[in-house]
Amino acid sequence: MIINKIRVLITDDSLLFRNVLKKELSEDPHIEVVGMAVDPVDALEKIKSLKPDILTLDVEMPKMSGLVFLKKLMEENPLKVVLVSSMNISVFDALHAGAVDFVKKPDMSSKNDLPMFFREIRTKIKVASIAKLVPFTSSKVPETKKLEKISSSKVIAIGASTGGTEATLTILKSLPAHMPGILVTQHMPPGFTKMYADRLNKICDLEVREALDGDRVEKGLVLVAPGDKQMKLAKDDKGYYVSCKPGEKVSGHCPSVDVLFNSVAENAGKNSVGIILTGMGKDGAQGLLNMKKTGAFTVGQDEKSSVVYGMPMVAFNIGAVIVQSDVEDIAEILIKHLNK
Repeated sequence: MIINKIRVLITDDSLLFRNVLKKELSEDPHIEVVGMAVDPVDALEKIKSLKPDILTLDVEMPKMSGLVFLKKLMEENPLKVVLVSSMNISVFDALHAGAVDFVKKPDMSSKNDLPMFFREIRTKIKVASIAKLVPFTSSKVPETKKLEKISSSKVIAIGASTGGTEATLTILKSLPAHMPGILVTQHMPPGFTKMYADRLNKICDLEVREALDGDRVEKGLVLVAPGDKQMKLAKDDKGYYVSCKPGEKVSGHCPSVDVLFNSVAENAGKNSVGIILTGMGKDGAQGLLNMKKTGAFTVGQDEKSSVVYGMPMVAFNIGAVIVQSDVEDIAEILIKHLNK
């Protein structure tokens, strides 16, 4: 049987890293490394001749920053890009500019770091190969930002993976500052979740921060699950709060959307809204169904606006989604539901 291999062009200024990455990726029967570039200028020339399916790119590059290069690439020759980056806030600017996903650059001297990195980048390359390049240009302003009924007993839970950083931003930046408490689980490594929350906090009217164990769920506050902990909704006589603790992977992830959604189903039931966004796999689908069964209002992102129509597709197919929508319309749908 002939396997159509995913053609990858590696771009990195480190000779050691390029060679190590080429060796590891070439061992995967589904991936072919068609070339290596030392900087963005070199990459632009090689993209024309080699015609790769996927480009790996560091955001910190000589001659031209990875971000400037990415914007140029998406305007002139759109290509699926997987970022390989150290802890850098500009990763989120690069995702906004059109990169499909990112992997944290490994510590080359760490025996634990490298195998995990290689597993992850192989997976992300394969996911990127079936992803759509969805342009995040201008976000539609909802008809109304007015929330008439504000209930502290309501909880909104959002789950996302590949493409989710921009999808979640699209929703949150269209919501007013006095929303009921919002919980977000986005598949992302530790460290990056705090940077992501800080970025959202600067852009949105809502207060956004990375969740800490025991944080109360409050009006106007968005809590983002930490990258290495399972976040659950809990309840006491004062109201809702979150538990954020290290745990095993669930549905292949920590944090897991299923963990969040199942805890919301258990503790908030009909007083909750569940929103499942773009992402590979099925994490969150069963949890969303459990939310729906307890009386929650549930929304799924549609195929057209999803970078990867995996998680929302599975949720839709098992009957977990009440309303399916373009991500641009979800904020408005949410406000209309809360105003009922």
